[in-house]
Amino acid sequence: MNEETLPAFEQAFGALRQFTRARRPTSRATEHCELCSAGLAQEHPHLVEITSRQILCACDACAMLFDGMERSKYKRVSRQAQYLPDFEMTDGQWENLLIPINMAFFYRSSIEGTVIALYPSPAGAVESLLPLEAWNEIAESNRALSRLLPDVEALLVNRVGHAHGIARAEYYIAPIDECYKLVGLIRSNWRGLSGGSEVWTEIGRFFSDLRLKAYVVSGEANA
Repeated sequence: MNEETLPAFEQAFGALRQFTRARRPTSRATEHCELCSAGLAQEHPHLVEITSRQILCACDACAMLFDGMERSKYKRVSRQAQYLPDFEMTDGQWENLLIPINMAFFYRSSIEGTVIALYPSPAGAVESLLPLEAWNEIAESNRALSRLLPDVEALLVNRVGHAHGIARAEYYIAPIDECYKLVGLIRSNWRGLSGGSEVWTEIGRFFSDLRLKAYVVSGEANA
């Protein structure tokens, strides 16, 4: 665990508060584009500020300015998620990644030139030092990871049900704002030492919704 990354996450957490506010009708009218201050619809694009990892709400016009731009302060976050039913990862490979819980997301940072591993906690997202040899072994077996767009997409892993023998592990290529949304709902709903029933209901709802809106990409393992 790298506790020094928590302050950096606090910058991004401003965007997470926007996700939680979006569920309250009285606050929707207060949401504005963070570049031009135009009013926003409930469903609107997001940008990621590369250096700070901050997620920004944007109007369609501002978001279009950063479509496909590689060298820019901001990048537009994709809206499309991919469900990977054939993703290959053994229990041993997961353990070699040294993630202390059974949920995490991994993205390529264009600034740091490496893959970053983060996992949600009641305090927010925590960065975990990633053994690159263990990551590369997984990447070599899963062609989908070669398409991972830097900064704006992440491999999102949910092995909670798998660890308890009640569900198969789930793997997605997810927009990075969806990953931070998951972190935000965990932080907002966690109670006590175990989290309480409400947070697990919210986690289950998050992955059900993500699975429904993702398109299925199969037959890509063993590249």
